Amino acid sequence: MQIEQAIFQQVKKATGLNKEEIRFFFEKGERREYVANEWLFQESTPRQWAGILLEGRVELVRGLHGASRHIATMVPGSLISEGAFLEDDAHSNGAYTREGAVVWRINRKQLDEYKKSKPEIYFRIVERVAVGINRRLKVLSTRLYENQHEIAEMSGFRLESDSLGQREISDHAYYGVQTQRAMENFAISGVLVKNFDHLIEGLAMVKKAAAMANHELGMLDEKKAGAICDACEEIIAGKLHEFFTVDMFQGGAGTSTNMNANEVIANRGLELLGKRKGEYRYLHPNDHVNCSQSTNDAYPTAIKLAVLLSNRSLIRAMEDLKNALDEKGKEFSDVLKMGRTENQDAVPMTLGQEFSAYAVMIEGAIKSIERAAYALLDINMGATAIGTGINSPPGYANLVTEKLAEVSGFELRRAKNLVEGTQNASIFVQMSANLKLAAVQISKICNDLRWMSSGPRCGLNEINLPAMQPGSSIMPGKVNPVIPELVNQICYQVMGYDMVVSMAAEASELELCMAEPVIAYDLLHGMMVLKNGCVTLAARCISGIEANRDVCRGYVENSIGLITAMVPVIGYEQSAAIAKEALKTGASVYELLLEKELLSQQELDDLLRPENMTDPREIPGK
Repeated sequence: MQIEQAIFQQVKKATGLNKEEIRFFFEKGERREYVANEWLFQESTPRQWAGILLEGRVELVRGLHGASRHIATMVPGSLISEGAFLEDDAHSNGAYTREGAVVWRINRKQLDEYKKSKPEIYFRIVERVAVGINRRLKVLSTRLYENQHEIAEMSGFRLESDSLGQREISDHAYYGVQTQRAMENFAISGVLVKNFDHLIEGLAMVKKAAAMANHELGMLDEKKAGAICDACEEIIAGKLHEFFTVDMFQGGAGTSTNMNANEVIANRGLELLGKRKGEYRYLHPNDHVNCSQSTNDAYPTAIKLAVLLSNRSLIRAMEDLKNALDEKGKEFSDVLKMGRTENQDAVPMTLGQEFSAYAVMIEGAIKSIERAAYALLDINMGATAIGTGINSPPGYANLVTEKLAEVSGFELRRAKNLVEGTQNASIFVQMSANLKLAAVQISKICNDLRWMSSGPRCGLNEINLPAMQPGSSIMPGKVNPVIPELVNQICYQVMGYDMVVSMAAEASELELCMAEPVIAYDLLHGMMVLKNGCVTLAARCISGIEANRDVCRGYVENSIGLITAMVPVIGYEQSAAIAKEALKTGASVYELLLEKELLSQQELDDLLRPENMTDPREIPGK
């Protein structure tokens, strides 16, 4: 590829590489386009390539749980995943693009080949990579020091009051008195709202859309609405999440989480207006941020948005898993093995058919989850307390739904009946049920992987899983199938969460489901761990599986089940006699067929070809 001068200058400025070193990338690599909200790589997955960012911006984030932390933003010309030059290790961060990006990538195999053929150029690039990483570490260290210093200086307090009295709140905190009381009342799990970025983003989207609708309908003046919207934009961009400090397990049907959001937005909005935190006469958490809303429409809507946002990452991870299984299906298409029913020998098949079937299972689970997610587009904003729209102006429900669709990017719809939409949590049950379906399928696949890799001497030993770590503190050389075991346990957790979600939705009484907080936790945490499980299973297990071809074929030749495939050729009676003799003597069916000259070796081997053993075919001599 001819390097355009503009690209060369851009890369040279960002990396310090010279033209010869840059040309290395463009001669050996390939262009890869990423769409909006697509991950370039996930934290903890193996480094597969190094690249140069040509277009767009890429966010580096840390944190496999729901609360990812922004590390840095990569701009055009930057090296991406350059650690691949230094070590064969896992990514310490994840990388994704909000708006889309173009990367020129070179894979690890090509890097290794170039290291051997052009070591002088390769190690010059390594030197520049090391310098760049060191500079980034200095920036992060400085940022960490400055943040510590800033926090150490914040020691003042402010007085806030609610209907129960006054409380002192740290001047450092953006939350207020109602959040403070919730922190004291609900010290339960230690898993706080701040651990779930998408829930916080959903809350901020709801509040921004409400402010936009309220301003258009004359309920909020321009300054107040603008301050609320600006504060929400900051939260959507990842700021102030550390102040969402309420436990996910809480009473009040989510009121404490809603007020946590109202208070953080109000106090940040006050700063944007040039006021101090707590000066609520200028911007109030209830009167202004919560205007025309109730927890009972704002909170479930935020949960739906959080699930929809989480679903993007989950579906991408499941698609990667499906693709990894598909690739193995193609790779193993010529590996003949014995199929089994009820753990007993059945009839021959290929290992490729087995893995292709797994891919179809995942594809089906993806489609079912996507169908369930579609139902979450129905929201009850404008319902306020119970669905009657009390304290909201005429036209608000339709307008706020329109504004929220604009803010979120989802094609949201006003619920057909707002009273029903406020009390009925069955949509969450439907989503949970389909997550359980996916978990069942994935766990079944992991069970099979553990069986097929069992041994290696005293089990099936049909496949080798990648060896990830020593398997025993007492048995030298033992290696366990730790990744399938991990994913099994994740799937069990998701299955258990489905029961909790069902019970919580059933607990809806009269006009409200009080147990929505545990529904939010189980759905969001379940989606998060299932997504991480799929990423880990694909990257650390499926992609590295090897077939023990001779073992697989040996089972076929020695299996009594092989005789089933011979029935159309030699007849049932002779087949039954061969099976009986094989069982009695321990001889293989293959050997007995040759010994009795029922088939020639050429005929038998032709019948045993994978394409003849695994699909409907013309029967010889028929």
